[in-house]
Parts: sequence; C-alpha cells; structure tokens
Amino acid sequence: MFSTKIEHLGELIKNVRQDLHKIPEIAFEEFKTALYIEQFLKDLGVSFEKGIVGTGILVSFKGVSPTKTICFRADMDALDVEEQNDVSYKSQHNKRMHACGHDGHMAILLGLAKFLKDHEDRIKDNIILLFQPAEEGPGGAAPIIDNGILKKYGVSEIYGLHLFPNISEGKFGVKKGPMMSQTGEFDILIKGKSGHGAMPHTALDSIVIASEMVIGLQSIISRTVNPIEPAVLTIGRIDGGEIRNVIAKQVKLEGTIRTFSQEVYDLIKGKINDFKKGYETSYGCTIEVIFRDMYPAVINDETLTQCFIDAQNEGTVEIIDPIMLAEDFSYYQKEIPGVFFFLGTKNESKGYTYPLHNGAFNFDEKVLQVGLDGFVKILIQRGALV
Repeated sequence: MFSTKIEHLGELIKNVRQDLHKIPEIAFEEFKTALYIEQFLKDLGVSFEKGIVGTGILVSFKGVSPTKTICFRADMDALDVEEQNDVSYKSQHNKRMHACGHDGHMAILLGLAKFLKDHEDRIKDNIILLFQPAEEGPGGAAPIIDNGILKKYGVSEIYGLHLFPNISEGKFGVKKGPMMSQTGEFDILIKGKSGHGAMPHTALDSIVIASEMVIGLQSIISRTVNPIEPAVLTIGRIDGGEIRNVIAKQVKLEGTIRTFSQEVYDLIKGKINDFKKGYETSYGCTIEVIFRDMYPAVINDETLTQCFIDAQNEGTVEIIDPIMLAEDFSYYQKEIPGVFFFLGTKNESKGYTYPLHNGAFNFDEKVLQVGLDGFVKILIQRGALV
C-alpha cells in the first residue's frame, strides 16, 4: 500500500481547469480542447488514442498482472451560454461556456493521468482514462459503445463524476441503483383553422386546444402513473398565433418526460398518443406528436457503489435521493457495471451557489483535489493499485 496524497497536484489541476475554461466548445466541436489534452499527455510521456468518435481521447495504462480493466470517464463539451463571471480565465469564445463543470472533470482526469504516470510500477490492473465528447447532446457515449471502444480495451467497470452545486463543497453524493432519470423529448403540433377573432365559430382555435392539452396531459402523471413511481411530464414551450385578433391556425408544444422506469416511460408516451387521438376526435383538428428518446436512467451497480462508499474517508459521502436530471453515462452502465457520483461545489460564503447551466456557475478548484483523491481511492479499494 502507498500514500494517496495528491496535494502536490492541486496547482496543476487548478491551472488545467482554468486553461480549459477559456476555450469552451460545444458537442463534437471540441477541437482546441482535444489539442490541449493531447499536448498535456505528450508532455507527460503518456501514449493515447485520439479521434475517438471525432474529438475523444483515450489513455491506456497497462497493469503488471491485470485481472480487470477499470475506466474513468470525463466529458469534454461546453454549452451555448454567455459567461457572467468576471474572472481572469473567463471564456474567450463568444456565447460558449463551461457552465456544467466539464472543464473540472477533464482537469481531474488529467491529474489522474499524472498520478498514474508517477506510479506506473504500482499499477496492477489495466486502467483507461476516457475523454468523451458531446455529453450535453446529442451524446457521445452511445457512439463510443457502438464503435466497440469498451470491448476493444476489455473494460469491465466504469466510473464518472459530476460537479454539483446542490451538495456542500468537497462532499460526494451517490446512491445505489437508480440515481438519475431516463429522459425523452416530445413535440406536439396542433393544426386547426385560422379565422377572424371576432368570428370564432368559423375557425378552429389551436390555442384553445393547446391550452386544454397542457392541462389534460398533467393528469397522465397524477392519475395514470403509480404514485410511488417517480415521473415528470413538463411542457416547457408554447409557440403559436399571429396577432391578437386572429384565431391561431397552428400551435406547437414542446415538452420533456423524465422517469426511472422504461415501463413508466412507455406508458406516458402511449397516453400522450391517446390524448392526441381524443382531441382530434373532439375538435376535428389534426395533431402530430414527435418523440425523441434520449438518455436512459443512470443506475449505479450496487456492489461497486458500496465499494466506492467504503473507499472514501468517513463522513465525506452523502446518500442522496434520486434526481430527474439526465446523463449519457447511463449508456455505459447498460453495457458494464458502473458508478456515477456527484462532487459538491456549494460554498455560500464564496458565492458558489449558482446552478448548472447558469452563466454565473463557478467553483473553488480545491474540490478537484477531492475528486482526484476519490478516483485514486477507488483504484486502491478495487486492487488496481498496490
């Protein structure tokens, strides 16, 4: 056994995070980000495979007597968000920002690369570091699986983390089993008949139909889904109408579904179609429903989650309730056992309380050392470092 102290890497990963924060790039366009990671790894003297589904990068450390292959994943992409922070490392890309902490995730993984390089003679099992593009959408995990990357390297278990401002700074949040929801999107296009607002009887008002649908669809959750099954159906956007005195010919509703169960998810989709048919019959209109199935639920392997909890320092892990956010890390977990966990960044005294995807989101880089230490402790607990 050897010391897991990583304090000497604190300044390194802080600088890496701030460098990456300056060059945020959106899904599958992480070209500068990839070049930065590649140069870091070259300077470290670590071999890697680039071009993983476009901009992704994979680092492989060979164990001296491997019995398994452990993978750690960091996401690379940023968001279409204008940064509001006035900091020296502010985003240099207009209307682009690492507002979801992926710069921190990459910094932790590069810190782990440095740690492993310094302790190559202590690596027993194979270790993979995966820098994945496009987590925010359309998703980079699924094409990585489809391209056989996990099978190529024989990955047997996988771990990932996410900075999270709802948990106190430096704490880990995790849950066995379902932790983050399955998600899907839907569009509902209601086609009526336009007419003068003073003569509504000659038209077919799509706004009235849309209004009833918005209210009616909520009964799917309250009166169809088992109340002990978590589920959300949200209409987040309505678009329709021309001017105040014209009956709207067409209205578009845009919404999302969140569940932890495929059965419940399919039930909700079926009921939305039932409502569609009912309103078409009642009003004589035409309604088109388009579904886009997105990420599955994040379901943590119970045995590996307990291993993660046992590996960390006492009092640093919080068992959290499931949340309705989504993550494409879930695709990996459909293939192999895995654990996804949160790393808290909330610090009210420093103003680090803004939510993810907010232009003012920020955190103290000292939490990145906690994340790195958490990864190293996993490797020791799992016998990959000796």
